[in-house]
Amino acid sequence: MTSQLIKGKDIVKDDWVITELAETEQVIRMQAGKVVAFKLSGEDYPASKQVKETIFSDTGKVLLPLKVFMLHQEKLKERLANEEIGIWFSTHEEIHKFTEAIGDLNHFPLIAIHVEKFADGRIFSIGSQLRNKYNFKNELRAFGDVLRDQIFFLKRSGFDSYLIREDRNAKDAIKGLNDFSDPYQGASDILEPVWKRRKR
Repeated sequence: MTSQLIKGKDIVKDDWVITELAETEQVIRMQAGKVVAFKLSGEDYPASKQVKETIFSDTGKVLLPLKVFMLHQEKLKERLANEEIGIWFSTHEEIHKFTEAIGDLNHFPLIAIHVEKFADGRIFSIGSQLRNKYNFKNELRAFGDVLRDQIFFLKRSGFDSYLIREDRNAKDAIKGLNDFSDPYQGASDILEPVWKRRKR
């Protein structure tokens, strides 16, 4: 199968296995004319039962849901030290609630953010927060509903790898990194605005 992972400006083989959360029972209802999934438990997603039932590989490089890592943190210390453990979380999860228990985020060689829908702009502020507030220096990946139109702005927000949706063309998506030649504002990738970078 052709790789869908863009890292830097290249399409590369993905050495990481994403651990999916265990499935949970949901009720489908209509709200404001849209189909909305409601969890029966009423708990925050992912629910504690779901986290406990999530199974992951005990070998190789594994990308774990944040709460699954938290549950197994003690037994994963050696694998984390060997750079075999990364974490992922969804855009609705607030990383600041977990940083004290996790410690230095730079212990993780990879942090990935899952974007469920293309229209969810929270991923951009999360990337910027991880780079600028928490000084995360390692690989920051976007995955889920990641499309060509997003990746230039994801790069500006601090992301350096992008797992493109399987039904899209990664070769086409990589061109999105060059959609704009010289961004005006300062951001995570280029700190200074253009008026400071160019002499007139």
